[in-house]
Amino acid sequence: MIRSAKILEIPEILLLTQACALDMISRDIFQWNEHYPSAEVFREDIKKGRLYVLEQDSKIIGIIALCTEIDEEYKMVEWLTDHDHNLYVHRLAVHPDYQGKGNARKLMDFAEKHARDHHYTSIRLDTFSQNKRNQRFYEERGYTRLGDVYFPKQSPDPFHCYELCL
Repeated sequence: MIRSAKILEIPEILLLTQACALDMISRDIFQWNEHYPSAEVFREDIKKGRLYVLEQDSKIIGIIALCTEIDEEYKMVEWLTDHDHNLYVHRLAVHPDYQGKGNARKLMDFAEKHARDHHYTSIRLDTFSQNKRNQRFYEERGYTRLGDVYFPKQSPDPFHCYELCL
């Protein structure tokens, strides 16, 4: 079941993202660290009603943030559509124990349905340049790779931007 996240769930969400970070680091993917994602980021997501959790047996096994604001870093990217009415996917994560079982697909299906139901022009996101698995995942879903952005607090390596026109 996918539903809105609650403030009281931030500790459980942080455990999930920390497990994901450790798993990525074990595969030489230095995408998340002690600075990101933070409790403050999740608190803001929940306050704005844009963080969703995927539950299984009353346990949070995945998260996704669906945002409507364009990040400053994204303004330099040559997107396929205008900046009028786009949905931005951030902080997609599935606990390592539940990866490879279609859970990321469920979260992205949810995001894409939400975008279509609300008549967004496109869905935009970024994924770390060293995370080849994620790149294949988005490309197989029909997302087009565009320019790169940088988040220096996370990594000196670029993040590839993707867009799906709806």
